[in-house]
Amino acid sequence: MTDAARKFPPTETPESADASFKPGTQRVLVVDDYDDAREMYAEYLEFLGYQVQTARDGQEALQYARAEHPDIILMDLSLPVLSGWEATRQLKQDERTRHIPVMALTGHVMAMHSEKAREVGCDAFVAKPALPDAVADQIRALLEKAGGKTRPR
Repeated sequence: MTDAARKFPPTETPESADASFKPGTQRVLVVDDYDDAREMYAEYLEFLGYQVQTARDGQEALQYARAEHPDIILMDLSLPVLSGWEATRQLKQDERTRHIPVMALTGHVMAMHSEKAREVGCDAFVAKPALPDAVADQIRALLEKAGGKTRPR
């Protein structure tokens, strides 16, 4: 499936978002500039029943997050145009998107990178390469922690 064909269903209004949230309808935004990694995680998450959108860079991630309000974002940190570090910082500073859990999914594996990811607002940190099952487990944990209330009011 091409990125152009991978679209979320019509955008909900913020007033109706919480009322329509149902398990199994969670929307995931996968952000990675490496095509194979982006597609692998997207296809696996679709197989598990998630609705998936993808982005190739931090600027696309910001645009999709602000327009579509996904339930969770998987964010690579080394991205073109706008880094994942800066995209996450902007998402967490924006009233419209600060509630969305962001999981860093990155090749930056040193402890200082994990600390920096938390400082910019990442809610979880997973080092690549990561098995899709491990990523899915972390997504479930973050969504459970959010209690299904990741869409704006």
